[in-house]
Amino acid sequence: MAKHSLKDWFVATRYWSFPVSTMPVLVSFAYVFSKGMLPSGIMPWVLFALCLLGVVLLHSAGNVLSDWADYRTGVDNENAFAVPNLVFHKFEPVEYLTFSAVLFIAGVTVGAVIAILSGPGLWIIGGIGVLLTALYSVLKYHALGDLDIFVIFGVLTVLGSAYAVTGEWHPDALVLSLPLGIITVAVLHANNTLDIETDRAAGIKTFAMLIGGKASSRLYASVYMIIPFISVIFAVCCGWLHPLALLCLVAAIPAWKNIKQASTFDKVGIEAMKGLDQATAKLHLVFSLALSAGLFLSVLL
Repeated sequence: MAKHSLKDWFVATRYWSFPVSTMPVLVSFAYVFSKGMLPSGIMPWVLFALCLLGVVLLHSAGNVLSDWADYRTGVDNENAFAVPNLVFHKFEPVEYLTFSAVLFIAGVTVGAVIAILSGPGLWIIGGIGVLLTALYSVLKYHALGDLDIFVIFGVLTVLGSAYAVTGEWHPDALVLSLPLGIITVAVLHANNTLDIETDRAAGIKTFAMLIGGKASSRLYASVYMIIPFISVIFAVCCGWLHPLALLCLVAAIPAWKNIKQASTFDKVGIEAMKGLDQATAKLHLVFSLALSAGLFLSVLL
């Protein structure tokens, strides 16, 4: 086997997608902070840092395992829009599988530390999250990947992060689940739309494949890029979020750019979705950072 640099291993994690896992942790922390529910002392901040580390490790493990599964099942091949490491033998499959196992073990270890420090409820959230992460490829191949991702990053990460830093359940934090979960699903949906034909050739079924490329591009542009903003506006109007949460509307600028690109599907076909997975991950970052900033600043008013 060829030797790999640390950079090679880091690239294998698909690091560009980390906003979809780290940002729900940040926004959830900002939410409990803005509500005055954060305990005093340094421990909540330590737990916050551990949550960020844990979700990155588990997210990386899931990404690497997914790439391994896609290669082994033929979903990723020389004719597909594939991650090239396995297809072009820059890495061997056993290296990916071993790397994924190491990352899972590291992530579970960090999660165990958080559970010991915060409370037993995190064993439930963490256990479900690890299971759904490990089963992602199987669920993806049966058109359930979008739902899986929404539950992991939109629900479990929000609930788990709020519980971890406070030691208590905060179901009200689920007000964040819809905007954060939908943007996360949009990342996956853009990628799956681009891969419709190659996924069909591999014999799997994704949600994007079931509704077709044209409908998928319209769903992305008219729903997935709109709902996050509408849901935050609605939450502010209902008094569930502070008005400064509306700072997230600055992300409407990159969202509009994505909408315009996806809307060219009728003219250029599937190429309209090319690069939108990474662009949506960047949108997630801008949206979440602005939302978090608004929530943090709200304590000053």
